[in-house]
Amino acid sequence: MANKAPQVGMANKGPSYGMSRVVQDKIDKKYDTEVEELLVQWIVAQCGSNVGKPEPGKLGFQDWLKDGVVLSELINSLYKENKPVKKIASSSMAFKQMEQIAQFLTAAENYGVIKTDMFQTVDLWEGKDLAAVQRTLMSLGSVAVTKDDGNYRGDPNWFFKKAQENRREFSDDQLKAGKGVIGLQMGSNKGATQSGMSYGATRQIQ
Repeated sequence: MANKAPQVGMANKGPSYGMSRVVQDKIDKKYDTEVEELLVQWIVAQCGSNVGKPEPGKLGFQDWLKDGVVLSELINSLYKENKPVKKIASSSMAFKQMEQIAQFLTAAENYGVIKTDMFQTVDLWEGKDLAAVQRTLMSLGSVAVTKDDGNYRGDPNWFFKKAQENRREFSDDQLKAGKGVIGLQMGSNKGATQSGMSYGATRQIQ
């Protein structure tokens, strides 16, 4: 019995570390190098070559964005006037970098990125979830393309338009064709007898 106590303690400690490692591995796997390339391409197109380019790979991407300067330049470039981040300054001090990231996050949410698509400061600064950073930037790109206000730079096909805008993409001909189908369906139902409609009732009972 006495020998079992240390084993239980170790067992409790082991899985805890193991589980956090597994979770971190899963988060790491969500990070997409192709998305990274697309985002770098867009940010440079949107902000200009003065923002530089990161070393390829996850750590390079993190280092490029970590001080919040490139992110702040990005969100400001989506406005012609009344730019949301008033002060953009590079700093080696951790709290200043995190403050700059936080300004970007506030501005991105005000721009239209939904809360569930937003990363947390530590996701970027500490590298806890760089996939979440990618998700926020992809969402920002989608909002920018959807707004179509002349401030987006780059290929509009890099991002999906937001769902609420997709409904407006149907042409008049497509809408007329859709109404025609509905009209045909209604016409074919006009001659239906009650017994002919019993199919729906039968299915409901089953």
